[in-house]
Amino acid sequence: MTPTLDLWPIGNCQVSALVDRGARFVWGCVPRVDGDPTFSSLIDGRDPESDDAVGLWAIDLEDCVSIDQYYRQNTPILVSRMTDSQGGVIEVTDFCPRFERLGRTYRPVAFVRCVKPIAGSPRIRVRLRPTRNWGDSSVGRTSGSNHIRFLLDGIQLRLSTNAPVGMLEEERVFRVERPLHFFLGPDESFAGDLSTTVEEMLTYTTQHWQHWVRGLATPFEWQDVVIRSAITLKLCQYEETGAIVAALTTSIPEHAGSQRNWDYRYCWIRDAYYTVQALNRVGALDVLEGYLGYLRNIVDGAKGGDIQPLYGLLGEAALTEREAERLAGYRGMGPVRVGNQAYEQIQHDAYGQIVLSNVQAFFDQRLFRMAGIEDFEALERVGERAWELYDKPDAGLWELRTRQSVHTYSAAMCWAACDRLANAAGRIGLPDREKFWTGRANTMRATIEQSAWREDTQRLSATFSGDDLDASLIQLLDLRFLSPDDPRFRGTLKAVEEGLRRGSHMLRYDTEDDFGLPETAFNVCTFWLIEALHFTGRDADARALFDEMLSRRTAAGLLSEDIDPATGELWGNYPQTYSLVGMINCAVLLSKPWSAIR
Repeated sequence: MTPTLDLWPIGNCQVSALVDRGARFVWGCVPRVDGDPTFSSLIDGRDPESDDAVGLWAIDLEDCVSIDQYYRQNTPILVSRMTDSQGGVIEVTDFCPRFERLGRTYRPVAFVRCVKPIAGSPRIRVRLRPTRNWGDSSVGRTSGSNHIRFLLDGIQLRLSTNAPVGMLEEERVFRVERPLHFFLGPDESFAGDLSTTVEEMLTYTTQHWQHWVRGLATPFEWQDVVIRSAITLKLCQYEETGAIVAALTTSIPEHAGSQRNWDYRYCWIRDAYYTVQALNRVGALDVLEGYLGYLRNIVDGAKGGDIQPLYGLLGEAALTEREAERLAGYRGMGPVRVGNQAYEQIQHDAYGQIVLSNVQAFFDQRLFRMAGIEDFEALERVGERAWELYDKPDAGLWELRTRQSVHTYSAAMCWAACDRLANAAGRIGLPDREKFWTGRANTMRATIEQSAWREDTQRLSATFSGDDLDASLIQLLDLRFLSPDDPRFRGTLKAVEEGLRRGSHMLRYDTEDDFGLPETAFNVCTFWLIEALHFTGRDADARALFDEMLSRRTAAGLLSEDIDPATGELWGNYPQTYSLVGMINCAVLLSKPWSAIR
């Protein structure tokens, strides 16, 4: 079985796992999403069905002929229903516990699997083969009458179970005649009766997620799309600090053999901005509040207002990039990278995204902690850097590693930082600061309009110095830099669509970069196009393109970063927050109103 991205995420905002169509855990890190992969099979290069497969947790039904999978309604709790050739049936329910307990959210470093016999005489084999130190399968273990302890690097995990431990250790096939429970978590004795406690955890976790979803302001149409995307975006938040990762995986290539294999398990200021923007549209304020706390610490720690493009989940600044040599990579397409060199890059758009993410806190009275003058003064340091750097070269939002330009998107984001600071100053009663930041924003706008406009082609360029096409130009609409009826935006949109659209998909750009010509489309760019089509009056085209994108989702209802325009195959890290954001934003924009049912 060749690995694919047709995967089902489970998680609890502390840890997560990806489950494949064979009901195997093939990816999952501890003690948090950016940690060492205990389940590394996804990027091991081997067939997870093979005898030598490692880095997985499989519950294999003997002589299995079909597996049907689905999430419990409005939760990230996965049910895999397996049937054998003789009519034997089991259900495997996978989740990470998450619920309120003793006034706190209980979200341990733990994975739970429940196996229930449904019909016939099903027989299973359990293969729990964790790895440590990025692909090393030499994991020490000890066992007792009801547990197996795994000695990983820096952490020990204990499997507590009512299944026969000897059969698990020797991976023997045995009959399932009663419900079995598996709790892989902290190395401590399991308190209480295992089966009863695990079933209670399942009930409480179900209720927790369903209650959270009830608070979402979903659109009338595409509710399932929005709910699943919102749940998964929440799984991408490391709740302890509020950081939001760009994806749950590392090193899934952008296309076959591309070498474009990046580690996305960190918090990009840009990606997180888009995430909270989308979740705000459906009322998920808890994610925004957590992220604002994370940002306040980032701003406090920024020397002179300088902001990196990304940080670690605890706010770490250094994310040194290296290659994990034991792992062959997704389908053998290495390298597998740990860390991300982009933290060293200069990307000026981050200044805008810091301010834009924070500005809601000056206006939104629902928040537990609204922003005040001290917060404004801290953001002004960020605004000063935006003013100083908006017309200076950077690596751009696509993180080019070998060249820099003055990118229009970055400049416009810096403009937005100053423009929104003026709004915030007006809100908290600082008229002098409002006038000051408005003046700077007006100067920046004039410079951008003059430097990026190309009179001969009647469009904006993606850089000040060249005549480049880039899908990020569409975002000038979302930033309110240009309006939908502005001829300059219309001309730019026409050029971008004609130059970068490939069938139903949009490229980021079509020129060579550090790794040659791009071969796959970037999913969020297609969603940006859909938004622009809607705002410029092409609603039917927007809806048709949105439906096409939804047809490309995995069985779990999700998307990765990239897609092959010719084959429709998904590539890039998964699930990708950008892509989930695009689905939410477009569903909210295009949906009929709730009044349509009256």
